[in-house]
Amino acid sequence: MLQSSRGRTRWYPRWLRRLVYRLYAHRVEGRLDHEQVPKHIGVILDGNRRWARASGGTTEQGHQAGAEKIRELLGWCAETDVEVVTLWLLSTDNLNRPAEELVPLLGIIEDAVRDLAADGRWRVHHVGTLDLLPDHTQRVLKEAEQSTRDNTGILVNVAVGYGGRQEIVDAVRSLLAERAARGTTLEELAEDLDLEDIAEHLYTRGQPDPDLVIRTSGEQRLSGFMLWQSAHSEYYFCDVFWPAFRKVDFLRALRDYAARHRRYGT
Repeated sequence: MLQSSRGRTRWYPRWLRRLVYRLYAHRVEGRLDHEQVPKHIGVILDGNRRWARASGGTTEQGHQAGAEKIRELLGWCAETDVEVVTLWLLSTDNLNRPAEELVPLLGIIEDAVRDLAADGRWRVHHVGTLDLLPDHTQRVLKEAEQSTRDNTGILVNVAVGYGGRQEIVDAVRSLLAERAARGTTLEELAEDLDLEDIAEHLYTRGQPDPDLVIRTSGEQRLSGFMLWQSAHSEYYFCDVFWPAFRKVDFLRALRDYAARHRRYGT
């Protein structure tokens, strides 16, 4: 870290920087009110490519570094009593990227999902449109969900091939098909339709909506992330690129969330 001292600059040793960081993180964690910790956190893992460019690496290395950060994040969540985490790994828009980037990225995501399933602590659940994904990616997601369904740890939603608008379209299609199978007419459905009817057909049905949505890399927009579920969520935008996201950044987000008063429109 470059610091100024009486008009001069100097580099502090790495060990000293790490010590100061650990002490600061411990201080922030010590002041965290665990009664105010969000139960469901959504994370938009943004900035892998920019991190790679800034560090002189390749795009693939950036995505790999981002995938490796996931295990750390879930460990921090477990320490702070978070119950559900939704990780946006690949959007429907990302599927339009060039094959030379998309193919390695899908491979990295598949490895990350396998790693989550092999860990033994997490329950893995896919959110997104399976039909948009290659067969081998679909197979990995299904196997991870099946093999972890009895785990009791954090429920980890892996959003792969996910788009908020597409989710709502899929929910409406599912609802219409279900009611048609019951013999319900469109007129009857239109008369009785309420919010819960839609919610019960979302990818996250049965789960609490996210209390907090974190986006890294400095971008301050949702880009279609959980459009329905995040209606009352709190948002935290962090300037750091995802592969460089630290525990102290996570704790700051929780501290910021705890300081807010959620009114839910009242």
